[in-house]
Amino acid sequence: MIFCFSGTGNSRWIADTLARELNDKVIMMNNDHECCDVSACERILWVFPIYSWGLPPIVKTFIRNLRLNNVETTHYMVCSCGDDIGLAHLQWRKEITHRGWEAMASYSVIMPNTYTLMKGFDVDAQDIVASKLQKAVNRVNEIAQKIKSGVKTDDVKRGSWAWIKTHIIYPYFVKFCMSPKPFHVTERCISCGKCAKECPMKNITMSDCRPQWGDNCAMCLRCYHTCPQHAVEYGKETKFKGQYLFPKE
Repeated sequence: MIFCFSGTGNSRWIADTLARELNDKVIMMNNDHECCDVSACERILWVFPIYSWGLPPIVKTFIRNLRLNNVETTHYMVCSCGDDIGLAHLQWRKEITHRGWEAMASYSVIMPNTYTLMKGFDVDAQDIVASKLQKAVNRVNEIAQKIKSGVKTDDVKRGSWAWIKTHIIYPYFVKFCMSPKPFHVTERCISCGKCAKECPMKNITMSDCRPQWGDNCAMCLRCYHTCPQHAVEYGKETKFKGQYLFPKE
């Protein structure tokens, strides 16, 4: 079984590809599946994007709430990242072992950048996007083969200053940089409601033909990247920045 959280489609593509290679099925981690009973499952893959060199809070919550009585189930992490993951794999191992489960292996896959909510962060140029996506195909296939073989490893790109990124920057990010309050729409908004329809957390509602963000935001940025008019903004930080969604086949 593959549990996946995805905003712009990078992690969903990884999960779908692994599902085909491993003859498995994908369940999305969102409000519809906050607590699944998978007691008979022998292998679980956790697929998700990296948030500021750490685990998305929704993934931590899902792991802690999952009903799983089979302690012999093996667990694997496959994360998407723009460049590196710091020590996020150790966070994942801690969450899994705290539940009494076996954390077999962790893997990272470099994918196009999607975070745009701070100065200095933007989507990748098209040539970089194409290069990353091309390399990701072989990478995910390689990971699938290693999972089939039951390899125990941490095959991830930590990057430089990994401890500082995960233990100092990540907690700051989660505490101070995950508020949905700065989200708003500009005059370009055509009231199509796509942002509300696409939100995996069902956190956006339409009021007077304009989207309103609630407090249950995963900061996946799907609302920002999926807006056909580029009308969704986050304070002043996203002005003049690009959009990205995993290309449809």
